[in-house]
Amino acid sequence: MNSAPAQTATRNSSRVVFTDYLELTKPGITFLVLISMSVGFVLAAGNDFSLILFIHAAVGTLMIAGGTAAHNQFIERDLDKMMVRTVKRPLPAKKIRPAHALLFSLTLMAGGFFYLLFLVNPLTGIISGLTSVLYLAFYTPLKRVSFVNVMVGAVPGALPPVGGWVAASGSLADPVAWVLFSIVFLWQVPHVIAIAWLCNDDYRSAGFCMLPERDTRGLISSLTVTLCLILLIPISVFLYTYGMNTLFYLVGAVAAGLLFLYFGLRFQLDRSKENARKVLYGSLIYLPAVWVLILVDLFFTWIF
Repeated sequence: MNSAPAQTATRNSSRVVFTDYLELTKPGITFLVLISMSVGFVLAAGNDFSLILFIHAAVGTLMIAGGTAAHNQFIERDLDKMMVRTVKRPLPAKKIRPAHALLFSLTLMAGGFFYLLFLVNPLTGIISGLTSVLYLAFYTPLKRVSFVNVMVGAVPGALPPVGGWVAASGSLADPVAWVLFSIVFLWQVPHVIAIAWLCNDDYRSAGFCMLPERDTRGLISSLTVTLCLILLIPISVFLYTYGMNTLFYLVGAVAAGLLFLYFGLRFQLDRSKENARKVLYGSLIYLPAVWVLILVDLFFTWIF
């Protein structure tokens, strides 16, 4: 008589557990990593696009990116308790035991690494493994030491499109791979600084140094943002001058870059939370817009 309610309760409990572990992988960031990898793969593959190889690259990327995010939360579980923005994450909220999170993260990272190593190519596995090492062994501890962590963290953040390029081509020699790296690197620094400006009190409560320590007026922060956004425009144009994309991409990428730069210049002139929020919004528009422009441009080039 009571089997149906018991089964419903079991299903609900399983769904909650699944949701908690999914949250541990930071699915939003992991999805962005997947998209960035996909752009690199599609650009490198061109007309030789292999769906099977792409699926293998996507599966391995999701595993290692999700595992890295989960391990980061394991490392910072006590610090996450101190911040409003992270206190409800699965580990500080005690929804998942630390030992279980550790096993989960290590399994995903190791599984993703060997998956890419054997089912895609060794270089892709090495790049993905390097991404995890840089993120966990360098960026994560540096967050409590110096503002330099923002630049260091942008390196593993910018490697996914390189990994996608290598997955399709097997080579790091083409400069386009490093153009994609530069686009994401130069995008990520203003993105992180904007978040840090908005959440600085929260970060400081956990001992994170996400802004320059003596930069009370925000001059270094805003100049860093502006410099990155100025460099971003000519770097993105290189995909057109190198012949990877057409005028359609060029116009859209320059327009997106100028809009992003406009928000950065406003922050430069008035370093308020409102303008920092606009830089953040600009970053959330810019990178998806550039990726969409690249893919749509390639799609129509292949058709016509």
